[in-house]
Amino acid sequence: MEVENAEKVNLEQKKKHKGKHDKPKPWDEDPNIDRWKIEKFDPSWNPDGLLEVSSFSTIFPRYREKYLQEAWPKVKSALKEYGIAAELNLVEGSMTVSTTRKTRDPYVIIKARDLIKLLSRSVPAPQAIKILDDEMQCDIIKIGNLVRNKERFVKRRQRLVGPNSSTLKALEILTSCYILVQGNTVAAMGSFKGLKQVRRIVEDCVENKMHPVYHIKILMMKKELEKDPALKNENWDRFLPTFKKKNVQTKKVKSKEKKPYTPFPPPQQPSKIDQELESGEYFLSEKKKLAKKWEEKQEKQAQKTAENKRKREAAFVPPKEPVKQDSNKSENKEEDVAALAKSSKQKAKEFGKQKSLQNINAEEYISAPAAEQPSKRKRKSKHT
Repeated sequence: MEVENAEKVNLEQKKKHKGKHDKPKPWDEDPNIDRWKIEKFDPSWNPDGLLEVSSFSTIFPRYREKYLQEAWPKVKSALKEYGIAAELNLVEGSMTVSTTRKTRDPYVIIKARDLIKLLSRSVPAPQAIKILDDEMQCDIIKIGNLVRNKERFVKRRQRLVGPNSSTLKALEILTSCYILVQGNTVAAMGSFKGLKQVRRIVEDCVENKMHPVYHIKILMMKKELEKDPALKNENWDRFLPTFKKKNVQTKKVKSKEKKPYTPFPPPQQPSKIDQELESGEYFLSEKKKLAKKWEEKQEKQAQKTAENKRKREAAFVPPKEPVKQDSNKSENKEEDVAALAKSSKQKAKEFGKQKSLQNINAEEYISAPAAEQPSKRKRKSKHT
């Protein structure tokens, strides 16, 4: 046992440390210390203040001028508690924050910088002042340069907001962050964990990787899984849904036919003066030129009026009646021809009989003896 203990001591002595910061500290394994706790700054830690003056400045859009002018007294009084001087310049359209002799916390100037950034990004003053708390952080996500097409960008940004801001409200509840979509940026305020989730959701939405609704579903399931102590130290991938991106058919871009390469430049196009010289218009007087232009204008007007008149009259033209076609006739063309021939023969016979009756003289027919009058029966017998 003694030999084993001696060997352990030798191994510990052999371990070389690059610097003092690598050496083990007595508080490293202290169970009473909570390393995630953010302690509030005590002014007694820095009684002498700062050596140099630090300042940050940011510009704001013109439409924010009126609101900032009204809310500036509140902002100034909130910063005064931390010993930060604030200035609003309406001529240049800028806000400036700087440290003073009363400033004790060296990090509060960074918080003040974030405050004026949020105010310029249309965050309301009461909400923006909350950034001065140590537990509150902010992140400004730039989304304007992620999509080139303007219409597509507006559509995806609206997707992030959702109908009646329902998607945005759900994200705020699940991530415990304040989110504001404004112009080409998304301003978020909350804890580091929540801000990381918000950034991922926003970038996935604008880059069209995943819809925010799917992210909401995943976050809701994670919230439920956190409640179960048995699943605390397990992998949750088997419980979470996997959303595969569907291959949506896109319009194929028509490729232009490549023209054969020629080292020579294209021929120079004739100028307006050259065209006038060819037509002889160049040598006409100003009066004749104006008269020619007037004639051309009149011709164009006449053509236009005639076309408009034709369009108006086209509405009053009655439609043609559809011709009814008999299906039986179209099927049997030969039968139709035969029937037509028979009907024409019958009509010819009837026409001949009528003509013969018209040619008979009534007086001769009456005066002639009965013997001479031909009988129909005899004729029939003769023919037979």
